[in-house]
Amino acid sequence: MRATVSDMGPLLLARLLGLNDTQEGVLNIVFRVADEQGLALIDLKDLRAMLTHVGENAEQYTVQFGNIATQSVGAIQRALLTIENQGGDEFFGEPAMKIDEDLISADEQGRGAINILCADKLLKSPKLYATFLLWMLAELFETLPEVGDLDKPRLVFFFDEAHLLFDDAPKPLLDQVEQVVRLIRSKGVGVYFCTQSPLDIPDDVLGQLGNKVQHALRAFTPKDQKSVRAVAENFRPNPNLDATQAVQELAVGEALISMLDPKGIPSIVERAFIAPPTGRMGPLTPEERAEVLNMSPFAGVYDEAVDRESAYEVLMARVNQKRDEVGAPRLPQGPGPKRRSWGGGGARTPAAGGDQMTDAPPASSYPQSYPMPVEPKPTRQGRAPAQRETVAEAAAKSAVRSVTTAVAGGIGRALVRGVLGALIKRR
Repeated sequence: MRATVSDMGPLLLARLLGLNDTQEGVLNIVFRVADEQGLALIDLKDLRAMLTHVGENAEQYTVQFGNIATQSVGAIQRALLTIENQGGDEFFGEPAMKIDEDLISADEQGRGAINILCADKLLKSPKLYATFLLWMLAELFETLPEVGDLDKPRLVFFFDEAHLLFDDAPKPLLDQVEQVVRLIRSKGVGVYFCTQSPLDIPDDVLGQLGNKVQHALRAFTPKDQKSVRAVAENFRPNPNLDATQAVQELAVGEALISMLDPKGIPSIVERAFIAPPTGRMGPLTPEERAEVLNMSPFAGVYDEAVDRESAYEVLMARVNQKRDEVGAPRLPQGPGPKRRSWGGGGARTPAAGGDQMTDAPPASSYPQSYPMPVEPKPTRQGRAPAQRETVAEAAAKSAVRSVTTAVAGGIGRALVRGVLGALIKRR
């Protein structure tokens, strides 16, 4: 599974990188410059190249967007290095997942498909996992049309380990998530958050959830007792049932439930038995997983990474042109994309003595390095003395850049972002 950096957007990416407000502001400037210049941010090397470009040309962009501190650029680069070492270089890229097309499907009889995200490796990076799930939600919100109140939803999301979505999330992000959860129902999408305690979910988001299923809770500590009281308060009271006591007495297969009635009013809390699933409760064996993957309609669709021309290549071409003009050596291009095997693993190479493909061990545990588009430094010989730019000159340059941006936007190069900062794709 892949997503592009542009699709993810600056808001979610700042949360993933753990940036402070100042660093997030610089990241927003980088995305704004890339969007206005029509530079696609596909993978992490594109974002690194844009950071290098904006950092080296900080004076040019400061008048228009505000101060760009070198320390902030460096902090973002270090955070990107951490994400790369955790496998982010394989997650960001193309072909990106087409959520609205891949997840919403039905057979000839109109029965929908169940899609399971195998996140056993992704869970090792909780922030990456949580950010990816929020991006999926934002992507559906921006791409699906309004359908109103349907008899049954077109798609239902079940977010397991939902507390990861909200741990350490800043207030602006929580506000945006609340807005998406509230409005996405009109797109025919239902959202269920699965977690141990309702205290894991912010009150503003919890207030948007109508259907509630709560299994047993045990109150051994003061914190547990607080959680039990919170559960009881989140249900519509039943005069014949003490929810606070009942939730501590529930046995295996029992739950407290409250559903919306046909008029959209929450029903009173009831104690009920939950029908057990008819499927097997346990993970697939490697052989079963391989069989499912081979039968998938998406087998082979996302196997091979595509590294098309994007911000990195465009900026490298600009820098090398400048280097040619001053007689400086050209910067080499980085290595090509790695081919990923279907279902994970390393690159696929022919086995000795036959055509069978085997998993080749990686040459290094670290991601591949790419040279950055660093502009040549002018020599001191023959250089004119530096002159401080006046306010009028700076304003004039800013106006020229604004006009250029407007022209670029007029021919369709400027990009538009949605509620969570995700890229809105024009169809």
